[in-house]
Amino acid sequence: MPNHPKPEKKKSPPPSESIQVPPIPKQTAGPAVPPRAKEEANRGVTHARKAAEDLRAAAGAVADEYRERGKEVLDDALHRVRSFQDDSKQYVRENPTKAVFTALGVGFVLGLIFRR
Repeated sequence: MPNHPKPEKKKSPPPSESIQVPPIPKQTAGPAVPPRAKEEANRGVTHARKAAEDLRAAAGAVADEYRERGKEVLDDALHRVRSFQDDSKQYVRENPTKAVFTALGVGFVLGLIFRR
């Protein structure tokens, strides 16, 4: 077998010597963004913020309106249910025999329906 020489490992230079970054040249022509463009951008940002605040306020007002309407509908529904419950109790007290036979009839019909 021929004896091949082993390649030498190159030593890496110390970190401070390994990478040389050239200095960033200073701009001599003027600022990167003209002052007028900055003003326009700031006005645009201000306008966008104002529009977002107005939208949030309008959405909050609509949400409050619907919340109040929902409360009214819920209160009305609860009032109707309680009224129906009270009327039912009164009817059962006045006509106990009819109430019992009505309940038996409803139970029988529901039993026939759900049996299938």
